[in-house]
Amino acid sequence: MTYINFIVMKLTTVSAISPIDGRYRKKVEGLAYYFSEAALINYRIFMETEYFIALVELPLPQLKGFDKDRIEDVRAISRDFSFEDADEVKKIEDVTNHDVKAVEYYLKKKFDKLGLGDFMEFIHFGLTSQDINNTAVPYSLKLAYDEVITPQLSKIVDKLTAMAKEWKNMPMLARTHGQPASPTTLGKEIYVFVDRLKRQIKLLNAVPFSAKFGGATGNFNAHFAAYPEIDWVSFANEFLKNIGLERQKVTTQIEHYDDMAAYFDGMRRINTILTDLSRDIWAYISMGYFKQKIKEGEVGSSTMPHKVNPIDFENAEGNFGVANALFGFMAEKLPVSRLQRDLTDSTVSRNVGVPVAHSLLAYKSLMKGLNKLILNEDRIKQDLEDNWAVVGEAIQTILRREGFPKPYEKLKELTRKNEKIDKDAIHKFIDKLKISNEIKIELKRLSPENYTGVIKF
Repeated sequence: MTYINFIVMKLTTVSAISPIDGRYRKKVEGLAYYFSEAALINYRIFMETEYFIALVELPLPQLKGFDKDRIEDVRAISRDFSFEDADEVKKIEDVTNHDVKAVEYYLKKKFDKLGLGDFMEFIHFGLTSQDINNTAVPYSLKLAYDEVITPQLSKIVDKLTAMAKEWKNMPMLARTHGQPASPTTLGKEIYVFVDRLKRQIKLLNAVPFSAKFGGATGNFNAHFAAYPEIDWVSFANEFLKNIGLERQKVTTQIEHYDDMAAYFDGMRRINTILTDLSRDIWAYISMGYFKQKIKEGEVGSSTMPHKVNPIDFENAEGNFGVANALFGFMAEKLPVSRLQRDLTDSTVSRNVGVPVAHSLLAYKSLMKGLNKLILNEDRIKQDLEDNWAVVGEAIQTILRREGFPKPYEKLKELTRKNEKIDKDAIHKFIDKLKISNEIKIELKRLSPENYTGVIKF
């Protein structure tokens, strides 16, 4: 039984079905300028008006009489577009039951009001709906990536780089299979993620934001029938280039979505790397290597007052998981369409902003967590001191160099005993070896703190 009156309920942060538009709205609301229904309508209008202007500048014979001083008036339809305008388009759609046709009719009404009614039939000239959808969506995705996602990723990379440099020479016990392993440095382990991120961001940046533009089945049938003397392929190539998109040369009625799928896969790899980072930092907090800054008034548990949970890294991991599930589905679904097209891409492509929003949430949570970290140097040093067995690798390797018989087996016999191996145990072991005093001195110089190898980045 429900106690909520659904009849009078309005959409708010507590009534929204999706947490993106509810609980987390304030953290991602800027994405409404790229992925909301109003934004999609606006980008469609942008494409329609820019296309009309391109036809004017070509010029089409019937548009030679268009006063080019009025071009900015046409551009202003998109530039000054508001949520009230979006509502007007939606009212037209209620009648047409076709979203792109509603945009066309809206523009024709605008042309009439501007005194440009004589030219209105060249709005959407020769196009199919997907020429608009398959330019508007990648255009919005490109803008969101350039203006929102890239700056967030840069903040994370810069923060990790600063942490790596600060702690470059901070010795730390490594763990392979969760067990104590040859020491490393905290800075180097953090820089591993910097290096991985930079490589994947570079690969992602190489993926073009491409679009389809070529009429009902991609062949400029209507364009060519009306104006066979015009090189429509070159026109379309240049038109999309001017707005920052790369035209897919041979398509069906819809774009093939392969580049968009590659973009989604690239985002997934970056998110996967950051999931790995989130889990590692979570583990370091659990081991006491980091403490967290405490914010006045916050609680970590409803029953255990002592707890300061690594919640930012957990939130990041959860949102990365949701984002990647959706990115994966879209990367597999969108490039598949029956024959020249089916409509299964339509409802899916409307959701491209959802995994972007979950990614953005994760990036912000991760940054918040990183900024709260406090290094617990004493705990890190104690962990090294408690695990002198890890220098066994160095000792047996130097003994190999000296031709000592079965050095691995000797160290295995010492270090795999069920008893504590400390500095004293190691040095006693070295003293019993039949080697020169010079080599014994060399071996005794080894410690968990200085056995960190070569650290360069």
